[in-house]
Formats: sequence, C-alpha cells, structure tokens
Amino acid sequence: MPKVAQSFCPLDCPDACSLEVHTEGGRVVRVEGDHRNPVTGGFICSKVRHLPRHLYGEHRLLHPQLRDGTKGEGKFRRVSWDEALDQVAANLQRVVQEHGGEAILPLSYGGSNGVLSQDTTDARLFRRLGASRLDQTVCAAPSSRAVLGLYGRIPGVAPQDYVHSKLIVVWGSNPSVSGIHQMPFIRQALAQGGQLVVVDPLEIPLARQADLHLPLRPGTDLPVALAVIRQLFETGQADLDFLAQHATGVDELRRRAQPWTLEKAAAEAEIEAEQIARFTDLWAAASPAIVRCGYGVERNRNGGSAIAAILSLPAIAGKFGPRGGGYTMSNAAAFDLSTEAAVAAPIVATRRINMNQTGRALLGEAPYETGPPIQAVVIYNHNPLMTLPDQERLRRGLAREELFTVVIDPVHTDTCQWADVLLPATAMLEQAELQRGYGTMILQVTDPVATPPGEARSNPEIFLDLVRRLGLEQPGDPTTLDAFRQAALNSSGRGEELAAELAAEGTAFPSLGKTPRLFVDLQPATADGKIHLCPADLDSEIAGGLHSYRADPATQHYPLALISPATSRTISSTFGQSVGAGQGLDMHPDDAKTRGLTHGASVRVFNQLGEVRCALQISQHLRRGVVFLPKGLWSHSTANGATANALIPDRLTDLAGGACFNDARVDVEAAPAPD
Repeated sequence: MPKVAQSFCPLDCPDACSLEVHTEGGRVVRVEGDHRNPVTGGFICSKVRHLPRHLYGEHRLLHPQLRDGTKGEGKFRRVSWDEALDQVAANLQRVVQEHGGEAILPLSYGGSNGVLSQDTTDARLFRRLGASRLDQTVCAAPSSRAVLGLYGRIPGVAPQDYVHSKLIVVWGSNPSVSGIHQMPFIRQALAQGGQLVVVDPLEIPLARQADLHLPLRPGTDLPVALAVIRQLFETGQADLDFLAQHATGVDELRRRAQPWTLEKAAAEAEIEAEQIARFTDLWAAASPAIVRCGYGVERNRNGGSAIAAILSLPAIAGKFGPRGGGYTMSNAAAFDLSTEAAVAAPIVATRRINMNQTGRALLGEAPYETGPPIQAVVIYNHNPLMTLPDQERLRRGLAREELFTVVIDPVHTDTCQWADVLLPATAMLEQAELQRGYGTMILQVTDPVATPPGEARSNPEIFLDLVRRLGLEQPGDPTTLDAFRQAALNSSGRGEELAAELAAEGTAFPSLGKTPRLFVDLQPATADGKIHLCPADLDSEIAGGLHSYRADPATQHYPLALISPATSRTISSTFGQSVGAGQGLDMHPDDAKTRGLTHGASVRVFNQLGEVRCALQISQHLRRGVVFLPKGLWSHSTANGATANALIPDRLTDLAGGACFNDARVDVEAAPAPD
C-alpha cells in the first residue's frame, strides 16, 4: 500500500523545498512539493521530481568494496562493512604512526548536506587524528567574507518580499535554473509594474524579459559596480543623510570609485557607457529596489571586491527599510547554528589546505611542499574530480599509488574510480537531517522516509564506527542524532523553542518573522551597528586593498573567456550521471565564424592546463568572446572524459581563497579526426 510522508530537500539550492514523498515498500516512487515551506508553493524542480532514478539507478553504490586492480581502473570487489572499515582504520592508523596526522586530508564539501551529516562525527574523527584542515572555499567563501565585513552576520531580503520591489537587479544569478522558487515573486513584481535589470554575460531567460541587460565580460563586475557608485555620488543621487547616520568608510569608497568613469568601466567590461548610466538612473529612481547578487560574481580574481562593491549599492542609494528594498546574498544567517558541541573535540591547529588547490597538495607542490606529504585522503559529500579546479593536476594526485583513498558516496562518481575503499552512503530521504535554507528563511527537520538500498549507511554511523575502531572515543561524547540535533539548536540561543516548533510542524522560522527587514527588524551585526563600506579587515587581506582591480588574464593564445554556470540538470555535480553523452560548447556565431567552425562540429577547447573535446553549439544567447560549458558534467558527457574543470586555473580570489572558475581563458579549434 503506498505511503505518503513529509520531508524536505537538503540539496545545494537556496529554496530548501518542503516535500511530499510517496513510497512503496520503502522505495521512493514519487516526489512532489508541499506547502509547509510557503515559498515551495506545492511545486519542485525536475531534478528532485526525478529523484527515484538517482536513488535506484545503475550508479547507486550498494555494498562496501575494495580496489581489485590497478588504481584508476575502476575494478572493485565486494566486502563486508567490517572488512572495509578495518582496512580504513588500519591505514589511517599506519599513516599517523609513520607520517603524523597531518598526512591525512579530509576532502568534503557540505553544500548539499544538512547539519547532521557534515561537521559532526566526521570533524570529531579528523580533529582527534590531528589531520590537516580543509578550507572549504570552492563556493561562497569570498561572498561570505564580503557580507560579514560590510554588514555582519545577518540575512538579506526574503524572496517573498520581492513582490514589493519596483526594481529588481539580478546580478550573476540565474534563478530560472538555480533557485526556481524566486521566479514567481519576480514575475509578480514585474506584473505589478516593476522593472528588471540583469547583469550576466549570458542572455539567461530573465535577460530576455529585462528592461536592461548588461552582458559584462567575465571578471569585470568590480569596475562596473564602482562606476555606478561614482555616478551616484557625482549626480547627487547618493543618499548622504542615510550614509551619515548608518555607514562608515563613505568618503574612502567614493575615493576608490573615482577613477572608474562610465567610459573606463564600459571599455573594461566591453559594453556601452550608456548602459551603465541607465542602470544607475534606474537604481537611483526606484523604491523599493533590490539587488539579487549571485555566486557567479565571486568566481574570478576580483570576486570578493566585486561582491563588496555590489552590496554597497543599497547603502549608497538608501534602499533599506521598505519591503523589497536592499539586497539578497545568502539568508543562512537567519538561523545561526553551530555543530561544535556535537563535535566534542577542540579544533587542532594543524596545517590548512585550500580545497581549490587539492591537486597541488596531493602532489606536494607549492605552496604545500613543506610538511608531511599527503598519504591518505577521505572523500565524502563531494565529487572533487568533477567539481574542483585544475582537473588534470588533481587526477595526477589521486593516481599516486601510495595514496590511500577512501570515497564515501551514495553513487559511483568519477572520483570513485580512484578509490582504494568505497563505502556506500545514504542519500536524501534515507537519513535523518536538520537543514536551514539559505534563500528561504526556514529550518527543517526530518526522519528517514525511505529505506536505504543495499547496505548504505549514514555519515554519522560510518564516522562513529571509525572513531571507535581507532580508539578515539572519549567519555561524554554525544553519539545519537537527537543529541547532535539538540546541540545545534541550543547553539542558536533558542534551543527549546526551536525544538518545540520542529517537533510540532517539522519547520521553524526566524524569531523576527519569515521576512525580517534590515533597519526595521534588525540592524547590521557589526561591532558598531553600522555598515562598513571599506572594512579594515578586508582591506588588509588584499594586496592593494579592497576594490583594487586585477586585469583580465586573457592572452593572445587564449583570448576566450570560458564560463561554466549551473544548468537545470545538475546541482553542482549531483545528478550528473543522468546527463547524457555529447554535451556541447556554446559559442557566439561571430567567434565561430572567425575560426571557421560550424554548428555541430567536433571541437577542441584548450589552454595550458588541458583540453576538452566536444560538439560545438552556435548560440545567440552568449556575448562575443565568451564560451560556455555547463557546470556539473561527468566524464561520460564529453568525447575525451575531461570537463570544464580541466581548463580552470587553481589561482585564488582576492578574498578568502575562493575558486576562480570564470578566470579560465581558452581557445577553440576543430578537433583532429580520430586515428
């Protein structure tokens, strides 16, 4: 008899949808949206509607396995959990004894996981082993650093309040494919007479509806934002009274913006100066007005400074106060949760490794040439070979025969090919979880609503077992999911209140309401309660200071900017196994013509780091000088098994050591005929 249960989606998406899950015999047969999260509104994306093929497809890992062949060959034999975990424990212990704990690298990313399956028992294990620490900076690190510097840890505008906006600026975000539940509110605002500006090198679906589209060359968001700031001051459209009362660093920001005239910024971005001027006038005139800043902005050498400049715009023009006015970046700060009490192990001051440079760390290359070489890597909640920069260097690192590699995953990813031990993990709907939205301001809790296939186990089960096998247990350690959940809730200062709300409804909302407003319901969470437009701590982190601009890395040999935005088919690399072969590179007709290339041709996209072979797609929706390979592809989707990440440098952003995905510069030519 079919059963219907309530759950939620923990995937790396701002919407945090509440779900209605239909099961038969413990297997998920259908997934729909429900209305407990008001933003979900009863509908969900196609990715999650097709979740059963992810949970039960041919790529699903069902049993523990040990490598049974040459490394990278992908041959494994089935073993018991005891044999697999004994192998893991013995090898981790051997590495500690022979090389020290820092020779172990935990390699994970928590974008699609909740509070219980990331940074609890796993952190306990690696801290007690004295392992190297991973800087999880592949996404949102520069943005988070900029927001904290300017405003402190506070949420922005809730998606529901967009209906009140008279001007919506979507900058470096594509809600049509990533965060689709923002779209109904944007459409309602436009239907009520609101205007829309889109800033993106792609003509995304929203750009086709926009009053103004600024197709910037990738990496030039900073000079354009500074030119808007300069123009606001120069034309008397800055809100000087608001700034005098609520901001610091006003004069310094104005000084830094001064060199960026409309003409200079337009030349750098390769757009028209009149477009920037019109944008400035629209922004100044409209109230309420909001900028929805996406993570695409941060993914270049100037990313942190660009985010800081863009998020200064609501302050400069005095847009805070009315509903639908201000900015949205991440709203995760609506619930300030910590798992430290659940970890029950202090942070150990071991060496730090930036995950964007994992290939260098595994190969012992600068800046990781000192200290013990990495001898063991434990990969979980992550498919690094398909998501991290400098793919071929990372592949060489994983290919080291002496490197002991554990991969914990629900499905057999490309990274699994390089494992010594494969451990099958539970997937969403099969495990208990606690999750907060970072678009919708909601906290949700769920128990498993489906039976894990095969022998899959949850992360807490696996890591607790390893802690025990390695003799790292300590009296008083929290060991139950209830204890982990309550420890996280207690860290908010509202533990009992939140626990009661979650027990009653499965959901909880911020104490200030579902749609709090800056300067009405809350103030900047900085030390003095003001907006810091040029914060000293950000200034000191960047050579040349915040807002200093580093020029385009294009060269004569590699003149094209490669971008790899999200599409409607994957969330990072999750669901990539379902994306078919023969994926293509998008290119503007003029760029194709100058290279003698035609639609459907087999091409080679290349730079000094590697190459991708695929089909060519001519597209009018892309500006000249920019080419597009989708984010999240797996090796089977291209002709040579490489993806866009093979072309992406492992250099770091100006703030927080983020990834420079949009700094890849390439050229394209016809692929040689196969031998």
